[in-house]
Parts: sequence; C-alpha cells; structure tokens
Amino acid sequence: MLEPLRAQGRVGVFPETIAGALAYFTVIPAIVFLTLDPYRKNAFTRYHAWQSIFFSAGTFVIGVVMWLLSLLLLFIPTLGQLLVALLSGLIGLAAVLIWVVLVVKALQGEAFKLNVIGDYAERQAGNA
Repeated sequence: MLEPLRAQGRVGVFPETIAGALAYFTVIPAIVFLTLDPYRKNAFTRYHAWQSIFFSAGTFVIGVVMWLLSLLLLFIPTLGQLLVALLSGLIGLAAVLIWVVLVVKALQGEAFKLNVIGDYAERQAGNA
C-alpha cells in the first residue's frame, strides 16, 4: 500500500498547501496548475487539481440532473415546488460542505480523497 500523499514544501511561488487549496477555486487554477511548470510536476498539486476538476464535473452533472428532476416535480402543485426547493438546498449545502473540507484538508497538507473521484484523481495524477 502506498504512503498517503502529503505536502512537503514549496512549488513555484506557493507553498504546496496553498497551491493545492487554490486548485479548488474554480477549474481555472486547476487547469493552470496542470499545464504550467513546476506545478504540473508536483504530485500534491497535480492530485488536488485533478480532484478539483472531477469534483466540478460531478457537481455540474448533479446540477443538470436536479434541473431535469425539478422540471418533472414542478408539475405537482405546491408539494413539487417544496421538494425542488428542499432537494436543491440540501444538495447545494452538501456540495459547499464537501468543497470546504477539500480546501481545508489541502491547506493542512493532506490529500483528502473523495470516494470515487479521488481514485480517478489519483490515477490521473500518477499517484496510484
């Protein structure tokens, strides 16, 4: 079994922890970190950049599914609107909480791994 990935120093102008956390602020920093040296050569930053991209894609897909589901539920008077508001609020809150955990764990120097997304990120980053 591999040792858990941890931040160990600096990469470019940032400490590894800051670079890892910045990768979660939209996909733009994540893509930048995957394309520019020395960030793309750093395993910790690369892992967080890939996990950020996969997390963003996953939340986008869930958002589209929720939008389609809301179109169906809105045909149910009152209860449908209530269900849409409740589900949207819960899913949005869960996404924000997961995002906060990812940023905090990156700032702590840990490669916190989400269940399915973390495995893909690990493979893409070459850490598996």
